[in-house]
Amino acid sequence: MLYVPKPHQDLIRDFTLDVPRGKVAVDMGLGKTAGLLSAADLQRLGGANLFPILVPAPKRVARSVWPAEVEKWDQFKGFKVEKILGTAAQREKALRRPVADIYTINYDNIPWLMETLGERKWPFKWVIADESTRLKGFRLHGGGVRAKALAQIAHLTSHWHNLTGTIAPNGLVDLWGQYWFLDFGQRLGRTFTQFLDRWFFVNDYTHEITPKPGAAEEIYAAIADITLLLRAEDWLDIEEDLEIPVEIDLPAPVRAQYDRMEKDFYTEVGEGVEIDALSAASKSSKLLQMCSGSVYDDNEVAHWVHDEKIPALENIAEETGEPLLVPIWWQFDTPRILKHFSGARVLKTQRDEDDWNAGKIQMGLIHPQSGGHGLNLQYGGRNVVFFSQTWDMELRTQVLQRVGAARQIQAGFKRVVRVFDIMVRDSMDGVARDRIRTKCSVQDALRAARARRSTSG
Repeated sequence: MLYVPKPHQDLIRDFTLDVPRGKVAVDMGLGKTAGLLSAADLQRLGGANLFPILVPAPKRVARSVWPAEVEKWDQFKGFKVEKILGTAAQREKALRRPVADIYTINYDNIPWLMETLGERKWPFKWVIADESTRLKGFRLHGGGVRAKALAQIAHLTSHWHNLTGTIAPNGLVDLWGQYWFLDFGQRLGRTFTQFLDRWFFVNDYTHEITPKPGAAEEIYAAIADITLLLRAEDWLDIEEDLEIPVEIDLPAPVRAQYDRMEKDFYTEVGEGVEIDALSAASKSSKLLQMCSGSVYDDNEVAHWVHDEKIPALENIAEETGEPLLVPIWWQFDTPRILKHFSGARVLKTQRDEDDWNAGKIQMGLIHPQSGGHGLNLQYGGRNVVFFSQTWDMELRTQVLQRVGAARQIQAGFKRVVRVFDIMVRDSMDGVARDRIRTKCSVQDALRAARARRSTSG
């Protein structure tokens, strides 16, 4: 596919080329990864000595997003991407392979990378820290282990860009750590203590930190020259929902279980639990369940299969920094999400609805079959995350009508509604989502999926 940048992506590219160390705070769905790759491509064509590039990122992003984005666009397929992931032996093997253009690594493995390479062997000329809010906990004396490890080589890297979906999701206090990697304290203070003393009140008893009057304006003015801030509503039609697919990959054993069900109407999960499907409709439902993370047996008992969608939901929550409305199609998803997210709550009473609209709930779970009608949820947020997929277009539409573009405009908000679909790559998830758009039959969708898989395989 030919990459044709939109105007805001040209801004991302030009900013990255013009500002060697800067922060790219761009709303999700505006194509910031492609914008960075476009800048890297121009640097490569110009013969710039900025390679290899290191991309620290959450595990899912490092494993799937960057490699997939390179493969997606014709102009970027010349980039060789190496993933420094897996066991220590697998990571070492990735480093020993012929030099790649881009190396991706999850933040948890940064201390290992520093220990393995050290400052003398540090090869990376350009660091692109994706979802850079992971660096917020950095302190010159203390703070996060991963950020401290990266700080050791910050001076050795000529180009550094922090990439995020929002500039300060949890408040101004998170900015110092991220900006230290860009200017080593030039704009916000050499130490975190200096930063606090200048712009915040700190309660000696409760340790609560609150900004001083005018702090936000002064801080933003101080960092403006090395910050690109783009909001979706400034570039997209607020009358249309912005759909953002979020693809994940299944671990190999789970993929084998899934493929067997797709082919044979039968598979085994857990400790020899047999799952049968008696019809095409039943099989499609089982496959959607497996994509979501569990599958029901004949007695309606759910059996765990994987948790791969949880990190994707975590990434969305962190990068948006805003409340998320999460429709739940399968009952087994509810306890799993509630366990992993302390701010999650099922919306089922009037008080729940009121608390959501008052901004007191960070993640609202809604069961469309029982709660899709009559709720007014537009005041509590504008982000909808479909954790799993369904064949029922009416249920999906009911959810979107609760917070969608029309509701936002009626409520007086000028903001784009973002609709995230977490989907297993090359699976029934995508088929169901496409089917809702084309209204084809389940049987036709299954045939199309098999044909597509057979051709690609």
